[in-house]
Amino acid sequence: MRTDKRAEGKQRRKDDRLIYGMYAITLILIVLYILDNNVAVGVLAFIAIAATIVMEFRGSIRSEGVKKTLKDLGIAVVAVVLVVWVLPTLLLQSSSPVNVVASCSMLPSLGRGDLVLVHGISNMSQFLSTNHVPVVNVSRAQFETMMGNISSEYIEPLAYTNNDVGHVVIAPYLNGTVRDFGVGLYSIPCISRLLDAGDSQLIARCYVTPEKQASNLIKFSYAVGNVAVGQGAFPIPEIISITIANTTIFENYSNPVIVYTTVPGDTFYADYEIIHRLYAAIDVDGSYYMVTKGDNNPVIDIQAGNYPANSSQVVGYLDGRIPYLGYPSLIIKGQLSPVAQCNQTMLH
Repeated sequence: MRTDKRAEGKQRRKDDRLIYGMYAITLILIVLYILDNNVAVGVLAFIAIAATIVMEFRGSIRSEGVKKTLKDLGIAVVAVVLVVWVLPTLLLQSSSPVNVVASCSMLPSLGRGDLVLVHGISNMSQFLSTNHVPVVNVSRAQFETMMGNISSEYIEPLAYTNNDVGHVVIAPYLNGTVRDFGVGLYSIPCISRLLDAGDSQLIARCYVTPEKQASNLIKFSYAVGNVAVGQGAFPIPEIISITIANTTIFENYSNPVIVYTTVPGDTFYADYEIIHRLYAAIDVDGSYYMVTKGDNNPVIDIQAGNYPANSSQVVGYLDGRIPYLGYPSLIIKGQLSPVAQCNQTMLH
């Protein structure tokens, strides 16, 4: 009997060393993934997380038995649900109180992998008024016309290198060298279509003048801003204001950040919830629609292909953040691929 207990103790210590080693390896892999966002490292981190869970479960069964292990697991799951979901749901009055930033569109305010707390919004009108968010009244007919022809809002400020051809340049800098360029508004569907066909000579026809925006509900104004890439700062065309029904609104970084769900037809539908800053709100007969923009994006969301989110799509507003704590969630969900804009930050 004593020999059996000694053998059990020896096996338990061996299991503990293996599990602690796996925890250390997992932590190192997660940190390396945070620093580099390398897909291969992310996959290894996922495998390490899964292996650690399996080893913990197997070790517990060996030392405690199946019945007690399942009981302890049930208690742990209930505790986690209470602490991580139920209590935050009650305190933050939100059906989805915890979220994770999956992109770099909100740099420098929010980084990829940040865990955010989301507070619910019970009265949208009061929320907009309290936070001094610009609200523009629009008729139902005007709004439905825009929603029925949403591609007309896909207009982006882009650099070009030749006035005659209007040859579009995705980045006005290359390998740290700034090129001579002009800036104009271009129709994104038109550019995409022409570039796919390889007919760059026709790109000038995609140029959108103020007159060509006259029939659009939202009109865009642009300027040349700056973006930090590595140790340098380079010019980048960006939207600086929008005009809705003769009301001009400039970007305001003191506006609240909201979380909203996408709908069928949105460019980012079903990928993940969007965490972006409120730019303005459109009031259509008492129903509110959100105009949003990522701090690190040169355009507002509607220009990128997302419809203005209705109040019913708004999960809540950002009420706090914990940097990096959401990375394990991204790894487990398989959101491992490098994302756009993580190598640059808009300077405001």
